Amino acid sequence: MHTQRRLTPFLFLSPAVVVLAVVGIYPLVFAAWVSLHTYLLAQPNIPRDFVWFSNYLTVLRDGSFWGAIGRTLIYLAVSLPIQIALGLGIALLLRRGPWARLRGFARVSLVIPLAMTPVVTGLIGRLIFNQDFGVVNFAVNSVTGRTVGIEWLGHPTLAFVTILLLEIWQWTPFAALIFLSGLTAVPAEVEEAATLETRSFWAMLRHIQLPFLLPALTAILILRTADILKQFDMVYTLTSGGPGSSTELINLYITRIGLRGAFDQGVASAQALLMLILTTVLSRLYIRYLYRGDDA
Repeated sequence: MHTQRRLTPFLFLSPAVVVLAVVGIYPLVFAAWVSLHTYLLAQPNIPRDFVWFSNYLTVLRDGSFWGAIGRTLIYLAVSLPIQIALGLGIALLLRRGPWARLRGFARVSLVIPLAMTPVVTGLIGRLIFNQDFGVVNFAVNSVTGRTVGIEWLGHPTLAFVTILLLEIWQWTPFAALIFLSGLTAVPAEVEEAATLETRSFWAMLRHIQLPFLLPALTAILILRTADILKQFDMVYTLTSGGPGSSTELINLYITRIGLRGAFDQGVASAQALLMLILTTVLSRLYIRYLYRGDDA
């Protein structure tokens, strides 16, 4: 009886542990093994020799890799703060005042972009930003009174701006919903007491509401940073990384190395593991400096 009681927790946990090992730990270990070997998919007859950290040195000496990293970090540094600022603004509008009456409708509306898959978002972007019949060019032509015909997806800078706009459009609602949920944790009596001291919006936000929003902010930073660093579907559907390499983010570059161009799984695995380290470091920094929990 005592032995059965001790084994019961392990029996309940074992399915989850097995699934985690199969879909999470095994691929990670296999990628680490591949990154230390010569592993060319297009040349299966070549021996898979152990090459130590040669693949990692190849990655660190690759200028295209650093170019993709730079574009991805710019993409992250521009899109994430805008998503957070707009999301916080929407949440504060829906928190109180006349806009609070629209909270139910707004919640449903905010979920719509989140429900779309990145591929659908990319296809919608191809229609909206089409040079000939896109909605954006139609609006610009209507305002200016002449046919402008902006080539959104054919110009390197405009193509990068386009993927930024779609990223912000799709994921700002996520930040808004998380912040709106976080604002419900602010005690009403604390806010009422604070209004006796100050009517300043910024003082209320900084000293009363923001401390309660830090866990939500940390969650948004970690989740969106991880998602942006592995961004692939939407950008590939919209621009395929072009024109040139102007929108080739790091995940598209890794895919090109591993599955389309050189089929070099060893180098691609080394790149992927370096990105995993970068994501982990950024997540740890967010927790360390923003969410000062007991274990931080």
